[in-house]
Amino acid sequence: MDRTSAQPHVVIVGGGISGLAAAFFLRDAAVRVTVLEGSPRLGGKLSVSEIGGVAVDEGAEALLVTRPEGTGLIAEAGLGDQRAAPGPTSSAIWTLGALRPLPRRQFMGVPSDMAELARSGVLSAEGVARAGQDLELPPTARDGDVPVARYVAARLGDEVVDRLVDPLLGGVYAGRSAELSFDATLPALAAASRRHRSLAEAARSLLPAPGPGTRAGGAVFTTLTGGLGMLPTYLAKASGADVRTSAMARELSPAGAGWRLTVGSAAAPEPIDADAVILAIPGRPAGRLLADVPGVSAAVTAFGEISYASMAIVTLAYPRSAFPGPGLAALGWSGYLVPAVDGRAVKAVTFSTVKWPHLATSSAPGAEPLEIVRCSVGRIGEETLLQREDDELAALAATELAEATGVRARPAASRVTRWGGALPQYTVGHLDRVAAIRAAVAAQPGLAVCGAAYDGVGIPACVATARAAVSQVTAFLAARPASG
Repeated sequence: MDRTSAQPHVVIVGGGISGLAAAFFLRDAAVRVTVLEGSPRLGGKLSVSEIGGVAVDEGAEALLVTRPEGTGLIAEAGLGDQRAAPGPTSSAIWTLGALRPLPRRQFMGVPSDMAELARSGVLSAEGVARAGQDLELPPTARDGDVPVARYVAARLGDEVVDRLVDPLLGGVYAGRSAELSFDATLPALAAASRRHRSLAEAARSLLPAPGPGTRAGGAVFTTLTGGLGMLPTYLAKASGADVRTSAMARELSPAGAGWRLTVGSAAAPEPIDADAVILAIPGRPAGRLLADVPGVSAAVTAFGEISYASMAIVTLAYPRSAFPGPGLAALGWSGYLVPAVDGRAVKAVTFSTVKWPHLATSSAPGAEPLEIVRCSVGRIGEETLLQREDDELAALAATELAEATGVRARPAASRVTRWGGALPQYTVGHLDRVAAIRAAVAAQPGLAVCGAAYDGVGIPACVATARAAVSQVTAFLAARPASG
């Protein structure tokens, strides 16, 4: 596409999935687009590399198909034929000394079927009895936003929080339910809980009718055969934007009818003028860029209140014969979660070659097939754990995996990927903070924000914020008086 200097210039700060999606959505607009990524590579939390000769994602490895934004972006980018569906998925909880089935009739850990909950063995008999009281308790008052743990425990007891809800939220946010906002992290359940006296009944109202398969209509997740980490490169190329890496934006200020960014070091600053700017970066860097912009102090304050959790993904590759059965599929699970109360380092494990069958056929011809396992390490507040060396983290993950699964060998290959400050924490008051940010930014002509800090950390939610940001800046540009 021919982009002339006479076209309005839109600068996107941040080359993760949100920023690249925004650039892609601008591809047919009559604008010139520049993407500035401060790190040496694109993609944010999306990255893929080989382990044992198999291409396996280092970061996000799946997206929800129940939201159309992610799958729609893949289709628009021409990658629809590379989508892969998961195999039969069944998750476990490793607790009380055994792998136990995660109840299927639950919504983010909130059980809807007390008989199934009892059969799972995840809770003690006392815990099951306490959870059942939810069906008889009077309504629980909730004045404003509250922590997930407080409301769920009031209805169902502490064991449901500790052994079901906390592990599931920890897997998504690397956070803790005692701090995360009920309204922000579980908005559908929070809304349903206002229509139902029982929280179990509220959860049941959000679940599909019982039936065969992973859900009514098909699988919940999808990925790309080459890994979701291939998506950023495709988007960057298809966008037609000028995409720059190692281009750190350090200052942002109003300049005439537009904006001026300063890129690079203090010793060699580079000014870039823009008609509109989209900030697709985490909260605190966004707040620093806005610090000198008049009229956005509420946004700067709110950005500073969004904390971020760090984590690591330890990927392990084993010969299939190392597992009892042999093979991971014989265990009957596609992965498991580990409650923080059990004191383990690994909080979640995905049996990648079970969840994604196409990976099991990707090893070298003639060689014994590999089993690929992804171990997630690190919850907020566990920075000391994450300071261990790669070899130590990999050994720790392998030891815990052996205890849970009975694997009889050491991994043939391992990879440790660290994601420092990767996951925003939607703590109590998050929705108010987001509202303050959006109100302050909306008052600035030609400025928009997008990313994981706002409405959800998953890829579809990030893509939705990118499309909204693009709509905001294109509407602004279209409404400007024509220059003479």
